[in-house]
Amino acid sequence: MVEIDGMKLVQTRAIANYIATKYNLYGKDLKERALIDMYVEGMFDLNELLKSCVFQPADKKEQHFTNMMDKTENRYFPVFEKVLKEHGKDFLVGNQLSRADVQLLEIILMAEEFKPDILAKFPLLQSFKARISNIPTIKKFLQPGSQRKPPTQEEDVSKMLKIFHS
Repeated sequence: MVEIDGMKLVQTRAIANYIATKYNLYGKDLKERALIDMYVEGMFDLNELLKSCVFQPADKKEQHFTNMMDKTENRYFPVFEKVLKEHGKDFLVGNQLSRADVQLLEIILMAEEFKPDILAKFPLLQSFKARISNIPTIKKFLQPGSQRKPPTQEEDVSKMLKIFHS
């Protein structure tokens, strides 16, 4: 839950859309918003795949990891590399930072936590990561000790599951 502007908002997408609109990160028109939504929904799919890795049983973990990296490198990242190439701008949509750019940076950082050289075949994603990471407010947020959460540790999974199954 987020309390903002006298409201209590729940649901990640509703919160993200509200904040993106409030801070001009949600495109200049309906067409840009549709593209932002489309890209973000694809990133949420990849996000769920990456986050689910720690929840896999030990005997399925290696197979899940292989599948996850295959989809990241051969399905998702090629799409975003192509979007950046075809758009020909510094951002995924339009000529300014959007919610989609922030989300893509987070997905890249998550994927690199699993495989540090995952961007080796994606020069435009490499440039994108460097460019977006150097925006002053984002750069500050990415510094050690920031609020960006590390990936869930395996020992934390059993603690979380006990909460729901007690």
